[in-house]
Amino acid sequence: MSTRIDILAVCGAGVVSSSMVSQKLKSKLSAKGYDVHTVETNPGGVGETLASQKFDFIASVTPLDGEYPIPKLNAVGFLTGFGEDEFIEEALKVLKDEGK
Repeated sequence: MSTRIDILAVCGAGVVSSSMVSQKLKSKLSAKGYDVHTVETNPGGVGETLASQKFDFIASVTPLDGEYPIPKLNAVGFLTGFGEDEFIEEALKVLKDEGK
């Protein structure tokens, strides 16, 4: 049985780039044994989305100001194709720290 994880994907408009990041995360983390669920939003929607749902971390391709109660990871590498493996390593560390 896979461990469910929930990821908040954030991009400037909350549509195209965050969708692309979500699909790549689902593919790469599913291969590591996770049942990946994502929600896409824009920077203005982060606070409201975090208040209504629980997430394991934020994967953002746009700068996010402020502090959040969960880890915020820079996912720009999923747009450029450079640094994807490093992002996955960082995400796996976050998940391990959470006991997942």
